[in-house]
Amino acid sequence: TPWPATPAPPPDELPSYENTLTESESLQDHLLWQLHLADLTPAQLAIGTEIIGNINEDGYLAATVEEIASKTDATSEAVAEVLCRVQQFDPPGVAASDLQACLLMQADQLGSDAPLLKQIIREHLHDLERHDFAHLAKKLKIGIDQARALGHVIQHMEPKPGRQFNRENTQYITPDVFVYKLADDYVVVLNEDGLPRLHVSNFYRRTLQGGNTVGSDTKEYIQNKLRSALWFIKSIQQRQQTLYKVTTSIVKFQRDFFDQGISHLKPLVLRDVAEDIGMHESTVSRVTTNKYLHSPRGIFELKFFFNSSVPKSEGGDIAAEAVKKRISYLIQKEDRRQPLSDQGIAHILRRENILIARRTVAKYREALAIPTSSQRRRAE
Repeated sequence: TPWPATPAPPPDELPSYENTLTESESLQDHLLWQLHLADLTPAQLAIGTEIIGNINEDGYLAATVEEIASKTDATSEAVAEVLCRVQQFDPPGVAASDLQACLLMQADQLGSDAPLLKQIIREHLHDLERHDFAHLAKKLKIGIDQARALGHVIQHMEPKPGRQFNRENTQYITPDVFVYKLADDYVVVLNEDGLPRLHVSNFYRRTLQGGNTVGSDTKEYIQNKLRSALWFIKSIQQRQQTLYKVTTSIVKFQRDFFDQGISHLKPLVLRDVAEDIGMHESTVSRVTTNKYLHSPRGIFELKFFFNSSVPKSEGGDIAAEAVKKRISYLIQKEDRRQPLSDQGIAHILRRENILIARRTVAKYREALAIPTSSQRRRAE
Protein backbone atom coordinates (compact mmCIF):
# COMPACT_ATOMS: atom_id res chain seq x y z
CA THR A 1 0.00 0.00 0.00
CA PRO A 2 1.36 3.51 -0.79
CA TRP A 3 0.40 4.98 2.61
CA PRO A 4 0.94 3.84 6.22
CA ALA A 5 -1.50 1.17 7.38
CA THR A 6 -1.94 2.89 10.76
CA PRO A 7 -5.17 2.14 12.66
CA ALA A 8 -7.81 4.85 12.90
CA PRO A 9 -8.35 6.68 16.21
CA PRO A 10 -10.44 4.85 18.85
CA PRO A 11 -14.22 5.48 18.90
CA ASP A 12 -14.07 7.90 21.84
CA GLU A 13 -11.86 10.21 19.77
CA LEU A 14 -14.26 10.29 16.82
CA PRO A 15 -16.59 13.28 16.25
CA SER A 16 -20.12 13.24 17.61
CA TYR A 17 -23.00 12.67 15.20
CA GLU A 18 -24.12 16.32 15.51
CA ASN A 19 -20.68 17.55 14.49
CA THR A 20 -20.85 15.71 11.19
CA LEU A 21 -23.63 17.88 9.74
CA THR A 22 -22.61 19.96 6.74
CA GLU A 23 -24.17 21.83 3.84
CA SER A 24 -23.37 21.10 0.23
CA GLU A 25 -21.35 23.73 -1.60
CA SER A 26 -22.53 25.40 -4.80
CA LEU A 27 -20.48 25.39 -7.99
CA GLN A 28 -20.17 29.18 -7.82
CA ASP A 29 -18.85 29.02 -4.24
CA HIS A 30 -16.29 26.42 -5.26
CA LEU A 31 -15.09 28.50 -8.21
CA LEU A 32 -15.01 31.78 -6.26
CA TRP A 33 -12.88 30.07 -3.59
CA GLN A 34 -10.33 29.14 -6.26
CA LEU A 35 -10.56 32.59 -7.85
CA HIS A 36 -9.63 34.36 -4.63
CA LEU A 37 -6.66 32.03 -4.13
CA ALA A 38 -5.34 32.86 -7.60
CA ASP A 39 -2.72 35.55 -8.15
CA LEU A 40 -4.95 38.12 -9.86
CA THR A 41 -5.26 41.90 -9.91
CA PRO A 42 -8.46 43.58 -8.59
CA ALA A 43 -9.57 44.15 -12.18
CA GLN A 44 -9.02 40.50 -13.04
CA LEU A 45 -10.91 39.46 -9.91
CA ALA A 46 -13.87 41.56 -11.04
CA ILE A 47 -13.77 39.91 -14.47
CA GLY A 48 -13.45 36.46 -12.93
CA THR A 49 -16.41 37.10 -10.63
CA GLU A 50 -18.53 38.11 -13.63
CA ILE A 51 -17.45 35.01 -15.55
CA ILE A 52 -18.34 32.73 -12.64
CA GLY A 53 -21.68 34.47 -12.25
CA ASN A 54 -22.48 33.49 -15.86
CA ILE A 55 -21.67 29.78 -15.46
CA ASN A 56 -24.82 27.67 -15.41
CA GLU A 57 -25.59 24.71 -13.15
CA ASP A 58 -24.13 22.27 -15.70
CA GLY A 59 -20.81 24.13 -15.57
CA TYR A 60 -21.00 25.83 -18.99
CA LEU A 61 -20.38 29.52 -19.67
CA ALA A 62 -23.69 31.07 -20.63
CA ALA A 63 -22.30 34.39 -21.91
CA THR A 64 -19.87 35.45 -24.61
CA VAL A 65 -16.51 37.06 -24.01
CA GLU A 66 -17.86 40.26 -25.58
CA GLU A 67 -20.86 40.35 -23.23
CA ILE A 68 -18.63 39.94 -20.18
CA ALA A 69 -16.25 42.61 -21.49
CA SER A 70 -19.17 45.01 -21.86
CA LYS A 71 -20.39 44.40 -18.29
CA THR A 72 -16.93 44.80 -16.74
CA ASP A 73 -15.64 47.68 -18.92
CA ALA A 74 -12.74 45.47 -19.92
CA THR A 75 -11.25 44.49 -23.26
CA SER A 76 -12.11 41.18 -24.88
CA GLU A 77 -8.44 40.21 -24.58
CA ALA A 78 -8.47 40.82 -20.81
CA VAL A 79 -11.65 38.74 -20.41
CA ALA A 80 -10.22 35.91 -22.53
CA GLU A 81 -7.09 35.85 -20.35
CA VAL A 82 -9.08 35.52 -17.12
CA LEU A 83 -11.45 32.99 -18.73
CA CYS A 84 -8.42 30.84 -19.54
CA ARG A 85 -7.47 30.90 -15.85
CA VAL A 86 -11.00 29.97 -14.73
CA GLN A 87 -11.06 27.10 -17.21
CA GLN A 88 -8.05 25.65 -15.38
CA PHE A 89 -10.05 25.45 -12.15
CA ASP A 90 -11.70 22.36 -10.73
CA PRO A 91 -13.97 20.70 -11.84
CA PRO A 92 -12.20 19.90 -15.14
CA GLY A 93 -14.07 21.24 -18.14
CA VAL A 94 -15.79 24.06 -16.28
CA ALA A 95 -16.57 27.35 -18.09
CA ALA A 96 -16.50 25.70 -21.52
CA SER A 97 -18.73 27.08 -24.26
CA ASP A 98 -19.90 23.68 -25.53
CA LEU A 99 -19.46 19.93 -25.06
CA GLN A 100 -16.50 19.58 -27.41
CA ALA A 101 -14.58 22.35 -25.65
CA CYS A 102 -15.48 20.78 -22.28
CA LEU A 103 -14.04 17.40 -23.31
CA LEU A 104 -10.93 19.00 -24.82
CA MET A 105 -10.23 20.80 -21.56
CA GLN A 106 -10.50 17.52 -19.65
CA ALA A 107 -8.19 15.83 -22.15
CA ASP A 108 -5.57 18.52 -21.47
CA GLN A 109 -5.10 17.10 -17.97
CA LEU A 110 -4.50 13.51 -19.05
CA GLY A 111 -0.79 13.57 -19.87
CA SER A 112 0.85 11.62 -22.65
CA ASP A 113 -2.39 10.47 -24.31
CA ALA A 114 -3.78 14.01 -24.55
CA PRO A 115 -2.88 14.65 -28.25
CA LEU A 116 -4.66 11.49 -29.45
CA LEU A 117 -7.62 12.09 -27.15
CA LYS A 118 -8.00 15.63 -28.45
CA GLN A 119 -7.79 14.42 -32.05
CA ILE A 120 -10.62 11.95 -31.39
CA ILE A 121 -12.73 14.64 -29.72
CA ARG A 122 -12.19 17.09 -32.58
CA GLU A 123 -12.55 14.73 -35.53
CA HIS A 124 -13.87 11.29 -34.62
CA LEU A 125 -16.57 11.51 -31.97
CA HIS A 126 -19.03 9.96 -34.45
CA ASP A 127 -16.86 6.80 -34.60
CA LEU A 128 -16.80 6.72 -30.83
CA GLU A 129 -20.59 7.05 -30.65
CA ARG A 130 -20.93 4.01 -32.93
CA HIS A 131 -18.25 2.08 -30.98
CA ASP A 132 -16.46 1.63 -34.31
CA PHE A 133 -13.01 1.15 -32.81
CA ALA A 134 -11.64 -0.64 -35.87
CA HIS A 135 -12.38 2.38 -38.07
CA LEU A 136 -11.04 4.71 -35.39
CA ALA A 137 -7.81 2.70 -35.10
CA LYS A 138 -7.32 2.81 -38.85
CA LYS A 139 -7.77 6.59 -39.02
CA LEU A 140 -5.38 7.20 -36.12
CA LYS A 141 -2.91 4.52 -37.29
CA ILE A 142 -2.88 2.81 -33.91
CA GLY A 143 -3.84 -0.65 -32.61
CA ILE A 144 -7.48 -1.44 -31.98
CA ASP A 145 -6.81 -2.09 -28.27
CA GLN A 146 -5.30 1.38 -27.88
CA ALA A 147 -8.23 2.91 -29.79
CA ARG A 148 -10.66 1.12 -27.48
CA ALA A 149 -8.75 2.26 -24.39
CA LEU A 150 -8.75 5.90 -25.59
CA GLY A 151 -12.45 5.68 -26.33
CA HIS A 152 -13.02 4.31 -22.84
CA VAL A 153 -11.27 7.34 -21.32
CA ILE A 154 -13.44 9.80 -23.29
CA GLN A 155 -16.62 7.91 -22.45
CA HIS A 156 -15.78 8.35 -18.76
CA MET A 157 -15.28 12.11 -19.02
CA GLU A 158 -17.89 14.35 -17.38
CA PRO A 159 -20.16 16.07 -19.96
CA LYS A 160 -21.69 18.26 -17.22
CA PRO A 161 -18.88 19.43 -14.90
CA GLY A 162 -21.29 21.18 -12.54
CA ARG A 163 -23.36 18.06 -11.93
CA GLN A 164 -21.60 17.07 -8.70
CA PHE A 165 -22.58 20.39 -7.08
CA ASN A 166 -26.29 20.14 -7.85
CA ARG A 167 -27.19 18.63 -4.50
CA GLU A 168 -29.50 20.46 -2.13
CA ASN A 169 -30.02 17.75 0.47
CA THR A 170 -28.50 17.89 3.95
CA GLN A 171 -25.35 15.84 4.28
CA TYR A 172 -23.76 14.07 7.23
CA ILE A 173 -20.05 13.76 6.76
CA THR A 174 -17.69 10.96 7.60
CA PRO A 175 -14.12 12.25 7.85
CA ASP A 176 -12.05 11.08 4.90
CA VAL A 177 -8.80 11.39 6.79
CA PHE A 178 -7.69 11.46 10.43
CA VAL A 179 -4.83 13.53 11.81
CA TYR A 180 -3.85 12.72 15.37
CA LYS A 181 -0.82 13.40 17.47
CA LEU A 182 1.70 10.77 18.46
CA ALA A 183 4.45 12.11 20.72
CA ASP A 184 5.65 15.31 19.02
CA ASP A 185 4.49 14.47 15.53
CA TYR A 186 1.20 14.33 13.62
CA VAL A 187 0.17 11.16 11.83
CA VAL A 188 -2.08 11.17 8.76
CA VAL A 189 -4.39 8.16 8.44
CA LEU A 190 -6.91 7.63 5.66
CA ASN A 191 -10.38 6.50 6.64
CA GLU A 192 -10.95 3.43 4.51
CA ASP A 193 -13.89 2.00 6.50
CA GLY A 194 -16.35 2.63 3.68
CA LEU A 195 -13.92 1.80 0.88
CA PRO A 196 -14.42 -1.72 -0.47
CA ARG A 197 -11.44 -3.98 -1.10
CA LEU A 198 -11.78 -4.46 -4.82
CA HIS A 199 -10.27 -7.26 -6.88
CA VAL A 200 -11.01 -8.99 -10.16
CA SER A 201 -12.57 -12.44 -9.84
CA ASN A 202 -10.24 -15.28 -10.88
CA PHE A 203 -13.20 -16.86 -12.67
CA TYR A 204 -12.80 -14.41 -15.54
CA ARG A 205 -9.04 -14.89 -15.73
CA ARG A 206 -9.54 -18.65 -15.93
CA THR A 207 -12.21 -18.16 -18.59
CA LEU A 208 -9.75 -16.23 -20.77
CA GLN A 209 -7.27 -19.08 -20.40
CA GLY A 210 -9.86 -21.61 -21.50
CA GLY A 211 -8.39 -21.91 -24.98
CA ASN A 212 -10.79 -22.89 -27.76
CA THR A 213 -13.65 -23.55 -25.34
CA VAL A 214 -14.39 -19.81 -25.24
CA GLY A 215 -15.55 -17.94 -28.34
CA SER A 216 -13.64 -14.93 -29.65
CA ASP A 217 -16.59 -12.57 -29.02
CA THR A 218 -16.83 -13.74 -25.41
CA LYS A 219 -13.07 -13.29 -24.93
CA GLU A 220 -13.19 -9.77 -26.36
CA TYR A 221 -16.12 -8.87 -24.13
CA ILE A 222 -14.37 -10.17 -21.00
CA GLN A 223 -11.11 -8.44 -21.93
CA ASN A 224 -12.94 -5.11 -22.29
CA LYS A 225 -14.59 -5.53 -18.91
CA LEU A 226 -11.31 -6.57 -17.29
CA ARG A 227 -9.62 -3.44 -18.62
CA SER A 228 -12.46 -1.32 -17.24
CA ALA A 229 -12.28 -3.03 -13.84
CA LEU A 230 -8.49 -2.68 -13.56
CA TRP A 231 -8.68 0.98 -14.62
CA PHE A 232 -11.35 1.59 -11.96
CA ILE A 233 -9.33 -0.10 -9.20
CA LYS A 234 -6.19 1.79 -10.19
CA SER A 235 -8.09 5.09 -10.19
CA ILE A 236 -9.35 4.52 -6.63
CA GLN A 237 -5.87 3.62 -5.40
CA GLN A 238 -4.37 6.67 -7.08
CA ARG A 239 -7.08 8.90 -5.63
CA GLN A 240 -6.38 7.65 -2.10
CA GLN A 241 -2.65 8.07 -2.56
CA THR A 242 -3.17 11.65 -3.75
CA LEU A 243 -5.44 12.42 -0.78
CA TYR A 244 -2.75 11.13 1.57
CA LYS A 245 -0.05 13.26 -0.11
CA VAL A 246 -2.19 16.41 -0.08
CA THR A 247 -3.17 16.00 3.58
CA THR A 248 0.41 15.31 4.64
CA SER A 249 1.52 18.47 2.84
CA ILE A 250 -1.24 20.54 4.48
CA VAL A 251 -0.23 19.27 7.93
CA LYS A 252 3.38 20.22 7.19
CA PHE A 253 2.46 23.76 6.11
CA GLN A 254 -0.11 24.29 8.89
CA ARG A 255 1.76 22.66 11.78
CA ASP A 256 1.36 25.82 13.90
CA PHE A 257 -2.42 25.63 13.52
CA PHE A 258 -2.55 22.06 14.81
CA ASP A 259 -0.26 23.01 17.71
CA GLN A 260 -1.73 26.38 18.71
CA GLY A 261 -5.09 27.00 17.01
CA ILE A 262 -6.71 29.15 14.38
CA SER A 263 -4.84 32.35 15.20
CA HIS A 264 -1.72 30.59 13.90
CA LEU A 265 -3.25 29.48 10.60
CA LYS A 266 -0.86 30.43 7.80
CA PRO A 267 -1.63 31.81 4.35
CA LEU A 268 -1.66 28.90 1.92
CA VAL A 269 -2.64 28.64 -1.73
CA LEU A 270 -3.18 25.66 -3.99
CA ARG A 271 0.11 26.26 -5.78
CA ASP A 272 2.10 25.77 -2.54
CA VAL A 273 0.78 22.24 -2.01
CA ALA A 274 0.80 21.43 -5.74
CA GLU A 275 4.50 22.28 -5.99
CA ASP A 276 5.27 20.44 -2.76
CA ILE A 277 3.79 17.14 -4.00
CA GLY A 278 4.53 17.60 -7.71
CA MET A 279 0.94 17.80 -8.98
CA HIS A 280 -1.29 20.26 -10.82
CA GLU A 281 -3.24 22.90 -8.86
CA SER A 282 -6.55 21.63 -10.24
CA THR A 283 -5.73 18.15 -8.91
CA VAL A 284 -5.18 19.56 -5.42
CA SER A 285 -8.43 21.52 -5.67
CA ARG A 286 -10.33 18.44 -6.81
CA VAL A 287 -8.91 16.25 -4.02
CA THR A 288 -9.83 18.79 -1.32
CA THR A 289 -13.43 19.25 -2.52
CA ASN A 290 -15.95 17.73 -0.09
CA LYS A 291 -13.14 15.99 1.80
CA TYR A 292 -13.03 16.36 5.56
CA LEU A 293 -10.26 16.02 8.12
CA HIS A 294 -10.71 15.05 11.76
CA SER A 295 -7.99 16.30 14.09
CA PRO A 296 -7.52 17.21 17.76
CA ARG A 297 -8.67 20.70 16.74
CA GLY A 298 -11.98 19.45 15.32
CA ILE A 299 -13.42 18.60 11.90
CA PHE A 300 -12.46 20.79 8.95
CA GLU A 301 -12.98 20.61 5.23
CA LEU A 302 -9.56 20.37 3.61
CA LYS A 303 -10.32 23.60 1.75
CA PHE A 304 -10.38 25.39 5.11
CA PHE A 305 -6.58 25.25 5.27
CA PHE A 306 -6.17 27.28 2.07
CA ASN A 307 -6.25 30.98 2.82
CA SER A 308 -5.43 34.20 1.07
CA SER A 309 -3.05 36.43 3.01
CA VAL A 310 -3.28 39.79 4.77
CA PRO A 311 0.04 41.68 5.11
CA LYS A 312 1.55 42.64 8.46
CA SER A 313 3.33 45.94 9.04
CA GLU A 314 6.32 44.22 10.63
CA GLY A 315 6.73 41.97 7.59
CA GLY A 316 5.23 38.64 6.65
CA ASP A 317 1.56 37.72 6.24
CA ILE A 318 -1.32 36.37 8.28
CA ALA A 319 -4.06 34.07 7.01
CA ALA A 320 -7.40 35.68 6.17
CA GLU A 321 -9.18 33.05 8.28
CA ALA A 322 -7.13 34.07 11.32
CA VAL A 323 -8.09 37.72 10.71
CA LYS A 324 -11.77 36.72 10.50
CA LYS A 325 -11.41 34.94 13.84
CA ARG A 326 -9.90 38.08 15.38
CA ILE A 327 -12.70 40.26 13.97
CA SER A 328 -15.29 37.89 15.41
CA TYR A 329 -13.57 38.02 18.81
CA LEU A 330 -13.40 41.84 18.84
CA ILE A 331 -17.12 42.10 18.08
CA GLN A 332 -18.00 39.54 20.76
CA LYS A 333 -16.10 41.63 23.36
CA GLU A 334 -17.31 45.07 22.20
CA ASP A 335 -19.46 47.45 24.27
CA ARG A 336 -22.95 46.63 23.00
CA ARG A 337 -24.01 50.25 23.58
CA GLN A 338 -21.20 51.47 21.30
CA PRO A 339 -20.51 48.73 18.74
CA LEU A 340 -17.30 48.84 16.79
CA SER A 341 -17.54 50.20 13.26
CA ASP A 342 -15.68 48.54 10.41
CA GLN A 343 -13.25 51.48 10.43
CA GLY A 344 -12.78 51.09 14.18
CA ILE A 345 -11.98 47.39 13.79
CA ALA A 346 -9.50 48.24 11.02
CA HIS A 347 -7.73 50.71 13.38
CA ILE A 348 -7.49 48.08 16.14
CA LEU A 349 -6.06 45.52 13.73
CA ARG A 350 -3.52 48.04 12.44
CA ARG A 351 -2.36 48.60 16.02
CA GLU A 352 -1.84 44.83 16.08
CA ASN A 353 0.35 45.17 12.95
CA ILE A 354 -2.33 43.76 10.60
CA LEU A 355 -2.62 46.01 7.53
CA ILE A 356 -6.26 45.84 6.51
CA ALA A 357 -8.65 48.27 4.83
CA ARG A 358 -12.13 49.11 6.12
CA ARG A 359 -13.78 47.53 3.07
CA THR A 360 -11.88 44.29 3.72
CA VAL A 361 -13.11 44.27 7.32
CA ALA A 362 -16.64 44.75 5.97
CA LYS A 363 -16.19 41.85 3.54
CA TYR A 364 -14.92 39.53 6.29
CA ARG A 365 -17.67 40.62 8.69
CA GLU A 366 -20.32 39.87 6.04
CA ALA A 367 -18.72 36.47 5.40
CA LEU A 368 -19.14 35.77 9.13
CA ALA A 369 -22.83 36.79 8.88
CA ILE A 370 -22.30 39.56 11.47
CA PRO A 371 -24.59 42.63 11.13
CA THR A 372 -23.28 46.17 10.76
CA SER A 373 -22.54 48.26 13.89
CA SER A 374 -25.81 50.19 13.50
CA GLN A 375 -27.79 46.95 13.20
CA ARG A 376 -26.00 45.53 16.25
CA ARG A 377 -26.83 48.70 18.23
CA ARG A 378 -30.52 48.48 17.28
CA ALA A 379 -30.57 44.79 18.23
CA GLU A 380 -29.18 45.68 21.64
